[in-house]
Amino acid sequence: MYCDLVGSTALSARLDPEDLRKVIAAYHRTVANVVSSFDGFVAKYMGDGVLLYFGYPRAHEDDAERAVRAGLDVIGAVGRLVVKSVELQARVGIATGLVVVGDLIGEGSAQEQSVVGETPNLAARLQALAEPAAVVIAAGTRRLVGDLFEYRDLGAVEVNCLAAPVPAWRVLGPSVVASRFEALRGWALSPMIGRDEEIDLLLRRWARAKAGDGQVVLVSGEPGIGKSRLAAALAERLSDSPQLRLRYFCSPYHQDSALYPFIDQLGRAADFARDDLPTARLEKLETLLALAAPPEEDVALLADVMSLPSSERHPLPDLSPQRKKERTLEALVRQLEGLARQQLVVMIVEDAHWIDSTSRELLDLTIERARSLPVLLIVTFRPEFQPPWTGQSQVTMLALNRLDRRDRTTLVKQIVGG
Repeated sequence: MYCDLVGSTALSARLDPEDLRKVIAAYHRTVANVVSSFDGFVAKYMGDGVLLYFGYPRAHEDDAERAVRAGLDVIGAVGRLVVKSVELQARVGIATGLVVVGDLIGEGSAQEQSVVGETPNLAARLQALAEPAAVVIAAGTRRLVGDLFEYRDLGAVEVNCLAAPVPAWRVLGPSVVASRFEALRGWALSPMIGRDEEIDLLLRRWARAKAGDGQVVLVSGEPGIGKSRLAAALAERLSDSPQLRLRYFCSPYHQDSALYPFIDQLGRAADFARDDLPTARLEKLETLLALAAPPEEDVALLADVMSLPSSERHPLPDLSPQRKKERTLEALVRQLEGLARQQLVVMIVEDAHWIDSTSRELLDLTIERARSLPVLLIVTFRPEFQPPWTGQSQVTMLALNRLDRRDRTTLVKQIVGG
């Protein structure tokens, strides 16, 4: 990632050198703080420019996504800076590719981690093409982040030092696609291979849930082994059955945000738009909640947790923070109970290894209440997460093992098409 301060030449003409130094220092601190929160690496400060790496010195499965999220946050954070009565803007270019990272060269403030390859040059050129307060990414990055973000296709752009134009995209913001699985892999799924026994188990638990004996299935497996694909396959099998499907997605970027998966699901179910006013969102939320006929207090509590203003119709009760939290969790459980009284419910909580502590408490309550409801609850997570719900009569543990050689071979042939 290459980040640049917009209009720095004009600033140097307007400001005293000492004031300019303070502006640049505040900008550098802001960029470094944001990037470090995504475990990026500040490779070099170059006056008003900053060169940053993601994937070095520590690699992550989602380094491209981390870079784009960091770029968007840098744009926002720098835009909120006001130093010496100067409002600031940044622009960002991001490229992904192979490089060789060498040893530290230079000494003191001039010390840097040298990198050799086309990628940093491409990132710098894309940054130079970006409008103020914009993040522009190259094709390699775009391929890795899929539909996790909304984009504007800039087409093929001319870049200095490269023989041919290169495709580029401006990142507009996070997309409304909540499922990381669907955002990264698309909607067209290849046929399921080697999970017939697991699907049969889920269908048996579904049959018990339909009879009113609520079931919980805990699906454990290492990254990429097929937990989300299994949930999608079950949805395909149940497509002809009348049901309400509730989907909750835990996020590695919101582990400190209380009730994030449940707030996110309510916003999607209520069809919140990015530019909706708070009053419009409140009306949409009230319409959604009315399906379960909740008490008036529940509407006020859930509006509050969605950061929406209270209304005369649904005044917010005066409660201590702890009591408000308890009543809010109860309101969310009652919402599920109200929906389950009207129809069968399939509830899927994905990536519970990233769940925040308050959502974990709510999940505890939900699993306890689900035993007496026509609900099938599926919770997916990686092996490092230790679920506290095993041993309960309505809970089944399903560990996904790796495919055998025959199924692996079939899968590879299917993907490469011969």
